[in-house]
Amino acid sequence: MQSVPIDARERRFQAVFSAMLAAFSYPGRLQAPWPAATPCIDACTAIADVLIDLETSFYTPDAELHQRLIRTGARVKPPEQADYQFYPLLSEANLPALQAAPVGSYLYPDHAATLVIGCLFAAGLTLRLQGPGIQSTIEQPIDQLPAAFWTLRTQVIQYPRGWDVFLLDGSRLLGLPRTTHAEIL
Repeated sequence: MQSVPIDARERRFQAVFSAMLAAFSYPGRLQAPWPAATPCIDACTAIADVLIDLETSFYTPDAELHQRLIRTGARVKPPEQADYQFYPLLSEANLPALQAAPVGSYLYPDHAATLVIGCLFAAGLTLRLQGPGIQSTIEQPIDQLPAAFWTLRTQVIQYPRGWDVFLLDGSRLLGLPRTTHAEIL
């Protein structure tokens, strides 16, 4: 029996998908599905290639990423309706749009948005993460995210409602499901 050969594009999809699953299974553990020094916009595009298709919707305030995501065939929606939201750089100016992102309902928690946000896993705020998939706690430094984002995230999460978040730093990926508690130290 012969198997179908897997091309480079399919290998990339599999690597990104596996890293995304691991990131949500083990929140706070950095995954590295791309080569070092991958630009955040390329990492966002790779995640979008895995997540979005003709039956989903997206929002991004970034013009270059918007043009890349259009080619997937997904519908462009305003932030209060988009299934997937991409912020290669989240600034204070983006917080009102982010605040409008769907959080689902108690009956349909799966109607919440999934956020993909660029940052740096370096000096900056240190987060203490705890929850399912974390043995006790994990401390992770995160920079280039407004401190108000963490306040907003805490306000909108009322389990099972809330956002699932992927944070990107070039070649590295970190998952923050809505079940993960993030405390700023």
